[in-house]
Amino acid sequence: MKTRISLFISVLLLATLACNAMLPQEDTPTIPSQPQNNNLPQTDADVPRISVSEAKAAIDSNQAVLVDVRSAEAYDALHATDAISIPLSVFENNINSVSLEKSEWIITYCT
Repeated sequence: MKTRISLFISVLLLATLACNAMLPQEDTPTIPSQPQNNNLPQTDADVPRISVSEAKAAIDSNQAVLVDVRSAEAYDALHATDAISIPLSVFENNINSVSLEKSEWIITYCT
């Protein structure tokens, strides 16, 4: 009887381990390092891109500021949590009025 119980427990333990191994593993997003390039990108293709999970990790850890560059109306209708609104036209036409620190990692989005 003890042998059957031990065998049952062993099979149950192995089945549990096998099931856990088959579960999808959560990927912990890594926070990319803030770009250190002091030269401003000259074209759209020169702007570094990061994934949504990388952006979220950077913002959640207070390593970046999220800026919505859409119109104020679009921002008012719906925007990402913790995003601030600075329309792209402000960046293009009046960069001196932007109240962000140059040392801050600024992550922008427009959709």
